[in-house]
Amino acid sequence: EAIEAASSNTEVLNIPDGESLASVLSAGVSTTVSDPRLMVSFEPNYVPAVPPKMPPLPPEQLIAVLQTSMKLDILEGNIGYLRIDHILGEEVAEKVGPLLLDLVWNKILPTSGLIFDLRYTGSGDISGIPYIVSYFIEAEPQIHIDSVYDRPSNTTTKLFSMSTLLGERYGITKPLIILTSKNTKGIAEDVAYCLQNLKRATIVGEKTAGGSMKLDKFKVGDTDFYITVPTAKSVNPITGSTWEISGVTPDVEVNAEDALA
Repeated sequence: EAIEAASSNTEVLNIPDGESLASVLSAGVSTTVSDPRLMVSFEPNYVPAVPPKMPPLPPEQLIAVLQTSMKLDILEGNIGYLRIDHILGEEVAEKVGPLLLDLVWNKILPTSGLIFDLRYTGSGDISGIPYIVSYFIEAEPQIHIDSVYDRPSNTTTKLFSMSTLLGERYGITKPLIILTSKNTKGIAEDVAYCLQNLKRATIVGEKTAGGSMKLDKFKVGDTDFYITVPTAKSVNPITGSTWEISGVTPDVEVNAEDALA
């Protein structure tokens, strides 16, 4: 109905440039569908992004690359601090697992509590979700932690906790605090939402971005216009709903820059 109404709106034809038209179309679409992730853009020089493949480096060099997106610290009172800016997928984790264990995880294990900083985490791989969640819960029983519905293939993938992991688990009794910001996006939101609803973590910071499990960009006909659409969604088995659009609401809401303190 909205599209039909819009197609009789001749004012749209008088918009002189592509960028203005794209923003008018985006505004129209997002008010009708009330989903800010849906966007129309005008990009004459758009080159589809190829997902970065991990360079075929030896594990020692690979870990050096990965360490640029991680920060580890042991704070006063034997509290661990771990910041991760990209959530690794299964493929990479398998290559560098033993090294990550030595350099990062084994230093965190003896701590009395952990601050897990996801305030800057804007990217990640779906296959990393069960890994991270599993390190903070028991090996048995296996838990259904998330379901991901993929629209293009019309399939739903259930994500379960892992009964076997490299190295030891952090355990279920030590405090786990997750820091969030309005820039915590996508896969990181899922990790925070899962651990919050399993009652395993306390979230401190800002409401998260309300991003998407997966966004795809489609070319509109033979034009320089593109439409960005979420093509997968997460449905949490505990809440029956999702963090997408609405974001993850922290247990303790404070400005991101004050969250660590």
